[in-house]
Amino acid sequence: MTHIITSLCIRDEGCMSVCPVDCIVPGKPLDEWPLMYIDPEVCIDCGACIPECPYEAIFMEDEVPAEYEAFGGEYINRLEFDGHYEGENMYGEEVVLDTVKELEEGEVVDLTKDIQSNYDFFEKGPGYEALD
Repeated sequence: MTHIITSLCIRDEGCMSVCPVDCIVPGKPLDEWPLMYIDPEVCIDCGACIPECPYEAIFMEDEVPAEYEAFGGEYINRLEFDGHYEGENMYGEEVVLDTVKELEEGEVVDLTKDIQSNYDFFEKGPGYEALD
């Protein structure tokens, strides 16, 4: 079982810097794959990425919440949304996303949808090799 980066991800990239097996990659092209993705064939389930994520977007696959209750102010990043986000990642590099929605306090979202998109990225998307 792998870890899953859910749509609470707004591409900070800190998770990449702590992964001992380099299994986390940014989705490209951004307009099709807006999250960071974890290669399920390479992930060793060490969990080093979980505390590194400032958005608490990473879960063990069997712990991804079906009913995530928002604190308010966090963003959900999915292709179906057209909201705009601008910020910086942990390296001070600009992050611009046009696939977000800001969540309101108490809003409930199903993050289990994000499990399949992680697998799809490596099966149908450009995958790990195309990102080099």
